[in-house]
Amino acid sequence: MSARVIADPRKNRRVGLLAAGGAVAMLGLGYASVPLYRLFCQVTGYGGTTQRADAVTASGIKVAAKVVTVRFDANVAKTLPWEFKPEQIKQDLKLGERKIATYRARNLTGRTITGTAMFNVSPEQAGKYFNKIQCFCFTEQKLLAGQDVRMPVIYYVDPAILDDPAAKNIEEITLSYTFTETAESAAAALEKPIALSMEKPLDPARVRR
Repeated sequence: MSARVIADPRKNRRVGLLAAGGAVAMLGLGYASVPLYRLFCQVTGYGGTTQRADAVTASGIKVAAKVVTVRFDANVAKTLPWEFKPEQIKQDLKLGERKIATYRARNLTGRTITGTAMFNVSPEQAGKYFNKIQCFCFTEQKLLAGQDVRMPVIYYVDPAILDDPAAKNIEEITLSYTFTETAESAAAALEKPIALSMEKPLDPARVRR
């Protein structure tokens, strides 16, 4: 004859909370490296990271005769259920000329998700001359369930690129973005189902040894 084991709902709840806390902590550590890496790239221009300029600085840039082509690329992390794409394939512009490009993003889920965009250009030698005046990548983007938005980026390529032996012959630049979910948004998604599951304690009659 088998003995019956009575499960303690309070113990189950404590175990659930510990598991949830551990999962959120590990997730936070993984996401913490993202802003630190981005800051390093922005300061150094490493890996083709673009620069940020204000409108006043941009207005003082003289437009040069040389024309370059900028192509647009869009990606999303596998864990982010968004649709994200550029609304133009490419743009031709003179060095120092300001242009506006737009991207479109759509939340494919039934929950609110906050994302952040990593960015770079290739070839990477062009990174320190590619300046963005306005960009959706400057701030986190929160999309409600099913929301569809257009996101602009205002940019120019600094004519100083002509003085750089390693970059002066560049004719084409690719601007690339990759959206990932923020740590807070991902953690909230994890916590909700765990909290809901703990509202229903195990039935002691169904726990047997």
